[in-house]
Amino acid sequence: MSTTEHTAITAPNQFVESKGRRLAYRSIGTGKPIVFCTRFRGNMDVWDPAFLDALAARGFQVITFDYSGLGLSTGEKDYSPFALAKDANDLIEALDLKDVVIGGWSLGGLAAQVVVAMYSERLTHAVLLGTSPPGPNVKLAEQLFYDTASKPVNSFEDEVILFFEPRSQASREAARRSADRIAQRTENRSVPVPADWAAAHIGDKPQNPLFPAEPILQALKTTTLPILHVAGDHDIICPVENWYALNQELPTAQLLTYPRAGHGPQHEHPEATAEHIATFVRSTS
Repeated sequence: MSTTEHTAITAPNQFVESKGRRLAYRSIGTGKPIVFCTRFRGNMDVWDPAFLDALAARGFQVITFDYSGLGLSTGEKDYSPFALAKDANDLIEALDLKDVVIGGWSLGGLAAQVVVAMYSERLTHAVLLGTSPPGPNVKLAEQLFYDTASKPVNSFEDEVILFFEPRSQASREAARRSADRIAQRTENRSVPVPADWAAAHIGDKPQNPLFPAEPILQALKTTTLPILHVAGDHDIICPVENWYALNQELPTAQLLTYPRAGHGPQHEHPEATAEHIATFVRSTS
């Protein structure tokens, strides 16, 4: 496993065989491993390089990967958070990582919660980005997400709607900067997730609960693993209000919310989010 001085833009695609399929991943930095599960319709190329590089600069080995059957990974594709969590755990085991921070964005945040509940042996912390807690929600997602996320191809304006705060000029400008950074990787890119297949897994309207996994909620209520959730105050698919509703029930959860921000807070505030994560990991155990 190479951890030479690559950036997120130059990191080579690497592969590891695990349980009958090949998982594709990238790794930058050295230090404490942090493994990120990606979002709906995401692959290794949807992460903002500034966010990943900022984490590497703060002493993390930052690992992103493609789920089974998606991107550059082989195997059967399955968007169940339980299947995605198994991918993450199998990758961690195959690379023999220890003292791991499990991270996840959106759908990947659901997977990361399953990892916490079912595969915590190698973990020290969890970092959740713009995701939903399990169980009933006090605030539903917005129809606008389903109408936008299900398009075969998303324009820049769609991405502003999905991941930023369209009503904020500062957020719009951050969206452009983030998109430009992501576009800098032009070679050895991953394969896009099939849009029709992905759309079939989210339905066409808001659901309550978004993540119907009561056993996972019960696990979060009893875990000793420190959990950080980072969000924008206007997340159209995973409203942050649903985390605050559990304030008295999750004994290890810390909540960080950016004002006038959306579903991709780590892309709008890459350096700040990396610094918050580093401080969280350093100061909790």
